[in-house]
Amino acid sequence: MSELSRPDPDALIAQLRSDEARARRGKLRIYFGASAGVGKTWAMLSAAQRERKAGRDVLIGVVETHGRGETAALLAGLDALPLREIAYRGRTLAEFGLDAALARRPAVLLVDELAHTNAPGSRHAKRWQDVQELLAAGIEVWSALNVQHLESLNGTVGAITGVRVHETVPDSVLDEADEVVLVDVTPDELTARLAAGKVYLPQQAERAAQNFFRKGNLIALREIALRRTAEHVEDDVRGWRVEQSGPGTGLQAWHTSGAILACVGPHEGAAQTVRTAARLAGQLNVRWHAVYVETPRLQRLAAAERDRILAVLKLAEELGAATAVLTGDDVAGQLAEQARRLNCATLVLGRAEPATGWRRPWMAARVPLARALAQLAPALDILEVGRTDSARRLSRSPLGVAGARIDSDDHEQAPIHWPGYAWAAATSVALTLLCTPLTGVLELSNIVMLFLLGVVGVAMRFGRGPSALAALLNVAAFDYFFVPPRLSFAVSDVQYVLTFAIMLGVGLLVGQLTAGLRFAAGVSTSRERRARSLFELTRELSAALESTQVVALGAAAVQGHFGGHALVLVTDAADQLVAPADPPPGFDAQVADWAFRHGQSAGLATATLAAQPWHYVPLQAPMRVRGVLALEPAQPRWLLIPEQAQQLDTLARQIAIALERVHYVEVAQQAVVEIESERLRNALLGAISHDVRTPLTALIALAESLQTLPAEEHAEAARAIVAQAHELHALVNNLLDMARLESGIAGGAVNLRRDWQSVEEVVGSAIRAARTALGATVVQTALDAGLPLVEFDAVLIERVLVNLLENATRYGAPPIVVGARAEPGTLVLSVRDHGPGLPAALLGHEQKLFDKFTRGEVESATPGVGLGLAICKAVVSAHGGEIAAANARGGGAEFTVTLPRREPPEPAEAPL
Repeated sequence: MSELSRPDPDALIAQLRSDEARARRGKLRIYFGASAGVGKTWAMLSAAQRERKAGRDVLIGVVETHGRGETAALLAGLDALPLREIAYRGRTLAEFGLDAALARRPAVLLVDELAHTNAPGSRHAKRWQDVQELLAAGIEVWSALNVQHLESLNGTVGAITGVRVHETVPDSVLDEADEVVLVDVTPDELTARLAAGKVYLPQQAERAAQNFFRKGNLIALREIALRRTAEHVEDDVRGWRVEQSGPGTGLQAWHTSGAILACVGPHEGAAQTVRTAARLAGQLNVRWHAVYVETPRLQRLAAAERDRILAVLKLAEELGAATAVLTGDDVAGQLAEQARRLNCATLVLGRAEPATGWRRPWMAARVPLARALAQLAPALDILEVGRTDSARRLSRSPLGVAGARIDSDDHEQAPIHWPGYAWAAATSVALTLLCTPLTGVLELSNIVMLFLLGVVGVAMRFGRGPSALAALLNVAAFDYFFVPPRLSFAVSDVQYVLTFAIMLGVGLLVGQLTAGLRFAAGVSTSRERRARSLFELTRELSAALESTQVVALGAAAVQGHFGGHALVLVTDAADQLVAPADPPPGFDAQVADWAFRHGQSAGLATATLAAQPWHYVPLQAPMRVRGVLALEPAQPRWLLIPEQAQQLDTLARQIAIALERVHYVEVAQQAVVEIESERLRNALLGAISHDVRTPLTALIALAESLQTLPAEEHAEAARAIVAQAHELHALVNNLLDMARLESGIAGGAVNLRRDWQSVEEVVGSAIRAARTALGATVVQTALDAGLPLVEFDAVLIERVLVNLLENATRYGAPPIVVGARAEPGTLVLSVRDHGPGLPAALLGHEQKLFDKFTRGEVESATPGVGLGLAICKAVVSAHGGEIAAANARGGGAEFTVTLPRREPPEPAEAPL
């Protein structure tokens, strides 16, 4: 296979994952029509009856017949799910039972009225969100939808019919549907059905015929429905071509480029701009963005207008846009730069409101935004969206709280700073009093400079409004007290009028510029605070080694940035979310668990359980969801600001990554422990299988030989049996001693019986104890004269010397020299042989000799399991000393034991 024809592995993996996700997800079929009465529910129920007769499990979740007899007749034989009753304002509302449907899990579920708004207190605000959860659970859903309920067409349909539709569905729901069945009738047939009472009851039908169901409206809606269905079919064709495209297929994938940037303005037509951009992006199959540019002037908008802007940005997010808030004085420059950075080919603007009255000359002098953009970005396509008053108006306060600034962390609307105006008046009075005695000393031009300096100071300290007042008061004071004739507003010289005008203009200009600088400084401070909080959290999380540390650091960082209360919930060993033992007020563990299981945000400022006072964010790590971040912010509206929402998502992602890192560190540590345990077990089994089997085999052979050997040879065989038994006993003792010492080093209690001992006696007893292993090997001693008494455990230190002597006998050559000398603060014991020395492989790594199950020669007939030197190291470490191995001068290996010591106590005087 050639390189050109070989499939891309990444593309194959992505395709497999997409197919797997598609296989797990349920199918969505939408019966789509131009208006009510075309027969969508009737067609859906007719198809359900055919499926029931074919043997499929069909269940009615909710179906609205609107009193139509023909439609109600089709319900016969179909199982229906009981509706859920919700008490609301003294009434009982019947709603679709989502949990009951999830528990029932039918093959096909009928959920009518896709755009329906659920009653307050439901899990989701809209019924289409219930359908999304059903699809995620693998249930096939059939539903019905009218064209006027599509969000991007809301304004267009409203302009045609003059009727506002408040219940809408994002276009993505229709675009992602597996099947779209167009239910269509001609306008004349629909009008006849309306007159026959097959659409509405007689009273409703009469009003509908006079308003919505006019023939012109029906023709236009039918055309829109046909076009929208054709777009869906076109998307299916495009998807099929992309899947089938590739080398040798003869098909080429359709490539599209050129993103769309929608400009959200402060006027009420911004929602229509967003809808148009979403529809255009869907038709062109391109990504799109929505941006709002906040200037110092827009910062002073009323709270209701700022709420409307946030609602439009949220609408853009629901329609699939990536939103952002920019700040600056030049709107055109910010938009052009954003379009260049995002590689957008088209910019969608709302058409400016025509100026009337006194604003007409002022607006005529200003350069239109579209013209300014054309000059800054000549290659950018600019599309102006017409204004319409019949589109659905968005809620101006999604969270029901007061208005606030959009770009800053301090989002509450600042009240009028009356002390600033008082200071402006006081500054003017002070300057007047200061300059009055200087009238004969300073020129009037210098006095003007002093007054301008006062305006600059007020502007820097108190902002635009107080500086404007200071400019007006300073001009009036200068005219009244200093310009002849004094103490009068009359002017003797006309040139002073120009002075007044310049003085006032400079004062106002300085105030404006200073206010702009204050605005830019506030924006920079806000951005710096967000960056600093993210940097500090990342730095602290990088040093966290336990999940409890990550939880504490993450909650503190989120709470420090957003205020209020924050909780980081993690999972237990069973991968279940652990709720806090003492939950704070308003916290709902069930909502947190839902966000964890579905991997979606829930609660405050979301479309799922929006009435909750807490906002729940799943901690989505690269591999899986690691927990939930719960936040009750000090200002709920912050969650609607794109920058703040992105900050929260970034903080949650950092916490999730840290939790995953800690998890895999623990997994790696556990793996290392298991690998080491396996290595030690294999080494132990290998050593025991060799060194235990040998004496056991010898013991069995000797015992069997006693039956056949002559009596005079029984004594020799008995001595051999005793020798083999001693060797096996020493092996078992080494294993037991190593286990006891290791448990003490790991935190147990090593019982050291310290006492003042004579070094010469301990060396002598060790040589005697090792005589059996030494045999005829010559042992020499090199002990300094006058060795002091040393405090140690004589039995354990004797065991160290015995093991060193046995090791020298096995791997070295005689003579063996045992030495001891006293140095300041230490006692040095040494055991040296005159053999070949340490193996070349261990030179520079001598400490490996003291590891468990390590032998000087890996493959050797010399008995031993490699525990003798490990026991020596454990005993010496328990005494606070050190042991080392090295090649001695003149040949052989030398082992040195260094023990700490202190001066022995003075001997007590004998009693008289």
